[in-house]
Amino acid sequence: MEEQKENISPAVPPQKDNFWKWVALFAIVVSVFTQIYYIGLNNQKKNNPNQESRTVLNSENEVSLESGVELPIEWQDIGKKMIGAGVIDEQAFQAIYKSRGGLSPEQKRLLSESVSGKIMMTAQNSAYWLNLLWAFGLANKNQILDKGPMQDSQYGGAGNFASTGGWTLAKGNPMSHYSAHELVKLTPDEQFLVEKVSKGIYRPCCGNSTYFPDCNHGMAMLGLLELMAANGVSEQEMYKVALRVNTYWFPDTYLTIDKYLKMKGSNLASADPKEILGEEFSSAYGYQGIVSQIKAPERKSSGGGCGV
Repeated sequence: MEEQKENISPAVPPQKDNFWKWVALFAIVVSVFTQIYYIGLNNQKKNNPNQESRTVLNSENEVSLESGVELPIEWQDIGKKMIGAGVIDEQAFQAIYKSRGGLSPEQKRLLSESVSGKIMMTAQNSAYWLNLLWAFGLANKNQILDKGPMQDSQYGGAGNFASTGGWTLAKGNPMSHYSAHELVKLTPDEQFLVEKVSKGIYRPCCGNSTYFPDCNHGMAMLGLLELMAANGVSEQEMYKVALRVNTYWFPDTYLTIDKYLKMKGSNLASADPKEILGEEFSSAYGYQGIVSQIKAPERKSSGGGCGV
């Protein structure tokens, strides 16, 4: 939401003026219609359970249907800690996934054991990782949650957003876990990097950057940025991984952006990830501007929706 600057000052709430109120209202309206859209896609998917979202960038400068992205993070026992703290209610979590075919052995391990080694996000598990990272982003102690736009009084409190009140898989009130658990502690330099990068990563389900994580995708991306920073990932690599993750979560959006770029003589995989994740391409209103220039936006698959 804020203009990105070279020297990032400590997180402060946005100015309270009519412009920001209209922006917030626009974001809410877009979020509502996005949720309606995904409900329809999910119903369609129930009738066609074999349909999967398999869109991701590959090294051949194309949008590939069969690939994965390695998350440069260490998961260790974060899932187990979130279960123990009540950030994730294990019974409720198991129940919702039972209706979706159940959890795989690997997905169960991520919640119950200390897991080391390579973490791969695929078309099949991207929605699962969306929920895990959402829970982590919501719960992990961070200045962005404590002092950023989520706390602006004009919004009526941090508990009124889809990313907070919408997390229905916690024990008790989800706000009792909001920025409440030091699951991963960042150094000042790591925190600086997370704040800087979070202001440059937008999502097409609303008009806000990750610095204002008012929906599940924003909160999950915040959690991913924190984990990448804690693992020494560079700013450039953060943007690269974030774009590939967004491509799984919003496949139609990035297929359409790829189509738009090809009209201009470029393509998604060769573009600058930081530019593509910015407001011009990846915000809801930026993306709609791109759609308006394409006769037939892509409508092939669905990623993770705006709820659990």
